[in-house]
Amino acid sequence: MKKPLPRKPAPKRKPKKKKSFFSGKVLSYTFGAIFILFLIGAGYHYRNGLAYYFSFKTDKVLSEEKDKKLADVRIYQVLKKHDTQVYGFDVSEYQGKIDWEKANSIEEKFPLDFVFIRATAGKNKVDTKFKENWREAKKHKLIRGAYHYYRPNENSIEQAENFIKTVQLQSGDFPPVLDIEKLPKEQSLDSLKVGLKRWLKIVEKHYNVKPIIYSGESYYSDFLEEEFSDYTFWIANYNFFVENIKDEWTFWQFTEKGTIPGIKGTVDVNIYNGTPKQLGYFVIN
Repeated sequence: MKKPLPRKPAPKRKPKKKKSFFSGKVLSYTFGAIFILFLIGAGYHYRNGLAYYFSFKTDKVLSEEKDKKLADVRIYQVLKKHDTQVYGFDVSEYQGKIDWEKANSIEEKFPLDFVFIRATAGKNKVDTKFKENWREAKKHKLIRGAYHYYRPNENSIEQAENFIKTVQLQSGDFPPVLDIEKLPKEQSLDSLKVGLKRWLKIVEKHYNVKPIIYSGESYYSDFLEEEFSDYTFWIANYNFFVENIKDEWTFWQFTEKGTIPGIKGTVDVNIYNGTPKQLGYFVIN
């Protein structure tokens, strides 16, 4: 009689892993719900700007870029929040020919009272539209300011002389403005700061008024805030979620995507951190 063959032991089954709460569909639903709540919250926060946009801009070309539409919403929101302060803009030759008769408000709702105009750049560049823009701004009763675009790798004395021979300031104008945005390629930061201070001192001595410094917020925080703390600052910050001017900013350039009648393309828009009366004390007397 044959012996029965021994049975193979049944393979052991691995215990099924319990699905984590944060896996698969549950995770997708969770993130989806969070995203929807975020959109609802953002929509509620920007309800005034959205209502404005959809009420008054339905006749706009439908093919406008989405980021421009969002910029319009933020611009309205920021301007509305600062309705006791003063609005302005800044221009250069890049804006081309400006119809100054029309360039007096944003959407016929927010009046524009001042303008900064590029005069010079580096040691020898003069903005091709400066004379015309400078003259027309005065003619149309805008408070005007002239700014110099500083090139870090060029001689600071020559840059100051370029500005001085180009710009004649009058009573009612803003103090001169130094625009510094770039880091040097051929010199140290210490050498850059020496050059900036030299430009500021030469220009202050000539016009007998302390200049304004323009820069981006990160550049200001990293390189300028401590050593140039006795100067007035005009700060650029376009962050979509920043809606309030900071106390230490005299001027805030809060967008580069403004739309102003009489100017082709988009324009930088600015807010003065004070009332019209305070602005009257800030200009050259």
